[in-house]
Amino acid sequence: MAALKIDVKNRRAGFEYHLLDSYTCGMVLMGSEIKSIRAGGAGINEAFCAFLGNDLIVRNMQINPYGTNIHFVHEPKRDRKLLLNQRELDKLRKKLKDAGMTIVPTRMYIAANGFAKLEIALAKGKKLFDKRESLKAKDVQRDMDRDG
Repeated sequence: MAALKIDVKNRRAGFEYHLLDSYTCGMVLMGSEIKSIRAGGAGINEAFCAFLGNDLIVRNMQINPYGTNIHFVHEPKRDRKLLLNQRELDKLRKKLKDAGMTIVPTRMYIAANGFAKLEIALAKGKKLFDKRESLKAKDVQRDMDRDG
């Protein structure tokens, strides 16, 4: 039986932010959470990353409870620790001190080794006119693809 390919994207992040640097990191998950992710029960649209002490965590990431399991149910939107090396954490912490910078998850997938991975990006918020410009460029590209 072929495994279902899991690739959850946060398309809203590219519209709301200028994505600067990208990192791939692992996550500390419970057993029921990884089962739910493999079953397609995860979403990262409202998620964001923050430092809690020395750890980088992802907040508001939705992972639905798995099946009918009533004994080991996890909280759907709990904080989950991200696994990056210390050099990357120090670099991110330093860059977050700049005004308007944040860390947003852009993609979650299951790697070839079976572990869930999260792509995060250092991002700067877009102004309203930047968003309008992005919409205009998207419309022009769609028209070109339709005609060509």
